[in-house]
Amino acid sequence: MTSVDTSVFEFLGKGLATSVVVSAVFTLLVLGKSLFDFTRTGPQMTDEVLSHYRLYLAYALTRLASYVFLITSSLAFVGVVAYVIGLVFSGAPYRPLQAAGAGVAAIFVLTGRVFVRTLLLSPGVLASSSLYSMTRFYRLWAMLTPSRLRALDFALFGALGAWAIAGLTALAMAGAWPAFWLIIAITALSVTIPWLATRSPEPKPARSGGKHSRPNILLLGSDTLRADRLTSSGYFRDLTPIIDGLARRGVRFTDCYVPCARTAPSLASLFTGTWPHTHGVRDTFVTREQTQIPIAALPEILKEAGYRTSIVGDWCASDAEKFPFGFEYKDLPPDQWNIKYLLRQGPKDIRLFLSLFTQNRFGKIFLPEIHYLGGHPLTEEVGRDTRRMIARLAEEDAPFFLVSFMATTHPPFTSKHPYYSLYSRPEYKGESKFGMAKLRDPWEIIRRQGEPKTEFDLEQIIDLYDGCVKNFDDEVGRILGYLESSGIAKDTIVVIFSDHGFEFFEHGTWGQGNSAVGDFSARVPLIIADPRIPAAQTISDAVRTVDVAPTLLDLVGLDVPAYMEGASLAPQMKGNAIEKQRPAFYETGVWLTDLPGSPATHLRYPSLPDLLEVPDKRLGMICLKLEYVDIVIEAKDRMVRLGDWKLSYEPLADGPLYKLFNIREDAACSQDVLARNSEIAAELRELLEAWMAADAVGVPAVPAAESGNDIDPYPPVAKGASK
Repeated sequence: MTSVDTSVFEFLGKGLATSVVVSAVFTLLVLGKSLFDFTRTGPQMTDEVLSHYRLYLAYALTRLASYVFLITSSLAFVGVVAYVIGLVFSGAPYRPLQAAGAGVAAIFVLTGRVFVRTLLLSPGVLASSSLYSMTRFYRLWAMLTPSRLRALDFALFGALGAWAIAGLTALAMAGAWPAFWLIIAITALSVTIPWLATRSPEPKPARSGGKHSRPNILLLGSDTLRADRLTSSGYFRDLTPIIDGLARRGVRFTDCYVPCARTAPSLASLFTGTWPHTHGVRDTFVTREQTQIPIAALPEILKEAGYRTSIVGDWCASDAEKFPFGFEYKDLPPDQWNIKYLLRQGPKDIRLFLSLFTQNRFGKIFLPEIHYLGGHPLTEEVGRDTRRMIARLAEEDAPFFLVSFMATTHPPFTSKHPYYSLYSRPEYKGESKFGMAKLRDPWEIIRRQGEPKTEFDLEQIIDLYDGCVKNFDDEVGRILGYLESSGIAKDTIVVIFSDHGFEFFEHGTWGQGNSAVGDFSARVPLIIADPRIPAAQTISDAVRTVDVAPTLLDLVGLDVPAYMEGASLAPQMKGNAIEKQRPAFYETGVWLTDLPGSPATHLRYPSLPDLLEVPDKRLGMICLKLEYVDIVIEAKDRMVRLGDWKLSYEPLADGPLYKLFNIREDAACSQDVLARNSEIAAELRELLEAWMAADAVGVPAVPAAESGNDIDPYPPVAKGASK
């Protein structure tokens, strides 16, 4: 070993120690800033609850800090290695302060490179992971383009590569081969490790395991997708050419209703074919006992019939993780409404730094709490995971049932480049450039839920939302293209769905699950394309998402359980007219705060923070306090839709307020025509009161009267099932 070898080995050893020191100081600074300006994700909890988790919070912060230390050590060492190579040229002695300066520079340069890429390509990551105003980054963002980012990478990594080659050449000329190969190894690891951590290749076309007696079933859903955004619904922007193309090969149901416009109860109804008061999931915040649904869901039924069942999704699909629906394979984040999970996300500064480096396979495996950060959809990632799951399932000797559920169209309506700017005005300079502003802190969400329309840049927010819809449509296109290239599209039933829609102040407020007067939360797109039923149809009869499970069972030739309260739509899909209209029922979710436009005497309860508790500290699930369950359910607004008519119900202190709307003549539900149509209103009221009477919790029983159209909306519940 030459003297040069000895020097290089000595310098690198010292450089490694210097990198550790630099990283430790940087980590302490980030941790200190995080603690000084402490914030956390999730709803506010009582001091008693947070006090219980003090040690857990310390563990969470230590864990996050260790990853900051690991990442910054790696970055700093790159700078120190570059410094050591410089010493090979100059023959100068190793100086710790200079080495530390090189390490600090490497941290800031390489982190800055990731930051500017994220700012242009995925600004929602920055908006969702911190509470800082995004306006401070607008001037920098305006200077960024994909071509400039490529040029920046070329210059940065070209310079590092040239520097390394020059150093290797000098070592070779000096005959310092051990040092030469050590630098080669370090360089190779510096390239290979990030490549492996971020690599996410597209799967090859699936290899079918053979012809099956039953078709595959693929459900593609986007959280908070309004039915009226489909181009075929008459929307003025062409947002959904792929989905509309699928509808031309299948059946589009224009008037499909969810029973509750909140994700957990909506998905539970979709998979069980039952109403919320039957399966027991009434809103987002459920207890451990309420997650044990007493009836078999669609995935479990299909699994018993020989299907391979799976679900893939990002943070919006985490509700499906806590319910035993019967999925064999789940590619989902943990339940996000868990205080331990939220504490593991850490305060904003440390969360912001880590979010830059965890939107990849490394983050998904080691830091899922940051990778699946609420408020930032992983549309393209879930799309790739969906195609990978199709490849995995298709190889098995069985048909598959796969659900892919994405947060693409969920508030705050962030998306990747170029979708967030497709429809936005370039001159817009407000807070909502990359996403609906001030929805990251729980107190802001609660406060803004009660703010009037004038407090929002509504036009910009709608433009962002439309970009998200286009994003979902494109991802659907990639998934459908994969089915075609794999040769299994002809054997696969494809369903487009959503868990609920969204209100953009059509009835005084924004959000979902707040109003039963309008249809914008309750009505969702539903398309079922069965390749064995080629004739395109558009069905405008009111249908329900509780009809989806019995429909799919009917289409694949399986018996529909008696406890399912939905009805099969297969006869309509095959061109048969239904003998009688089926009522669609709907109820609101838990309100975050008092809502604008609601009657002054409306039944009320405290705002969300006062409703929540963590009854099982070991599990950490955030639940409604038991003393408020009945009050919340009793205060729900409700509605029933039958044919062209819709009746809404609002519980007031002095009795219920009913309103009647003709949907065909007044789609916005702006004209109450109850006074002129009392007989129709009475018929719908009987149906709605009978449905409410079936709810054993929180609503007084009302005897069900015989209706003029002889509708029985309550098939028997499974033996042993509890409401």
